[in-house]
Amino acid sequence: MVDVREAGEPVDETELAIEGALRPTSLAEFVGQQKVRGQMQLLLDAARIQQRPADHILLSGPPGLGKTTLAMIVAHESGRPLRLSSGPAIQHAGDLAALLSSLTPGEVLFIDEVHRMARSAEEMLYLAMEDFRIDIMVGKGAGATSIPLDLSPFTLVGATTRSGLLPNPLRDRFGFTAHLEFYEPEELERVIERSAVMLGVSLPPAARAEIARRSRGTPRIANRLLRRVRDYLVVHGRTGADIAAVDAALDLYDVDRIGLDRLDRAVLDALVRRFRGGPVGLSTLAVAVGEEPDTIESVVEPYLVRIGFMGRTPRGRIAMPDASAHLGVPAVDSVLGFDDL
Repeated sequence: MVDVREAGEPVDETELAIEGALRPTSLAEFVGQQKVRGQMQLLLDAARIQQRPADHILLSGPPGLGKTTLAMIVAHESGRPLRLSSGPAIQHAGDLAALLSSLTPGEVLFIDEVHRMARSAEEMLYLAMEDFRIDIMVGKGAGATSIPLDLSPFTLVGATTRSGLLPNPLRDRFGFTAHLEFYEPEELERVIERSAVMLGVSLPPAARAEIARRSRGTPRIANRLLRRVRDYLVVHGRTGADIAAVDAALDLYDVDRIGLDRLDRAVLDALVRRFRGGPVGLSTLAVAVGEEPDTIESVVEPYLVRIGFMGRTPRGRIAMPDASAHLGVPAVDSVLGFDDL
């Protein structure tokens, strides 16, 4: 199996092994996303009965909701091998041509962050998805010729966190499109219960509920927090966790009662205290907390907007009354105008 990550990102092999072990291997084991699971089960069953590769699948939604896991399940339930890649790794049409030409019949190709592929590769993918062939240009100028290359039938599973950036011709070539939603606390408790059994951690219902409440509706974060609780128990020589142990472990890692971490609180604090509730531009806010604007926009902002702590206006970001209440400071009217958007 190929590990997909950003270049230069350090890898903890133990964490990768644990994360892989916690992934469900079938739709029956997959928790949550009930409607999407039902639709995908029908798609895979129809392909198996007709003895053909499943239609191309596009999975969209925030990070950590199970897009990669669902791609692995598609391959597992189809009885086919899985090839993993990512959009940033495909920066030339030749990169994609090499990848597609090496696929075996029926193989499942997973491309994470598919919207970040190079435009030339996207255009090559149109023909590959529709007719299972590509055209390779040989030579330059007036003497250039196009050589068609037939491909083995395959199933493409594309994942994106920014579906709006996908060009329409590419989006229309997927036979099935699914949007993954954030999980309810009850669903996260089931995820945590299953993972706790696999990790050998004893968790009463109250402890599972506390971890779920701090997991921001995201299974990946729920499993990450569970592993930190497990580490706390190991260090303190315990096999089971109660509310006190969960609180102590997550407080140590700066995860508060509603799942905000250090960076989330820094952004809120700057917005509420330093800029008196805003509006303030994204770049100014990023400089104030010492982070990149992309990090604020893609990692911090979605959750703060979803829980009603931050608002987006044409003039910039503003703090909502609940943000001030969470920080324990009086709410102020948004009067500043930092227009750097």
